[in-house]
Amino acid sequence: MKKPRLYFDTSVFGGIHDIEFQFETEQLFEMVRSGEIICVYSDLTEFELENAPEKIKEHFMNLDKKTIEFVEITEEINQLAMEYVLEKVVGETSMDDCRHIACATVNNVDYLISWNFKHIVNVFRIRGYNSINLKNGYLQLDIRSPK
Repeated sequence: MKKPRLYFDTSVFGGIHDIEFQFETEQLFEMVRSGEIICVYSDLTEFELENAPEKIKEHFMNLDKKTIEFVEITEEINQLAMEYVLEKVVGETSMDDCRHIACATVNNVDYLISWNFKHIVNVFRIRGYNSINLKNGYLQLDIRSPK
């Protein structure tokens, strides 16, 4: 049976040391450690984590390479992300959030996981992202919080 591939945006890595999100985030990373799921992340995630506190970077660096998958932001992803903005799903200041969503879409993950309820895990925005995904021939993206 194929292991589910879950794209983690940067907020999930930060959730490990956030009292409000810690319990669910730890459970999610335990599923990664046990090999139940594959944590997909991008070069954008790595870039955003450069400014994170050391303990968050350390947690990220200590993930078992067998249970994670690296993907890159490509021109195709940038174009899809720009379309989300042009279609006003979110504003231009949310371009990196759009890149995470487009990256998860183009890489056909099973779920995108995020703690960002304003721009990502939001039913109205999810509908907007997915209408653009379908219009461009991609599958709908299932977006959830770790809860």
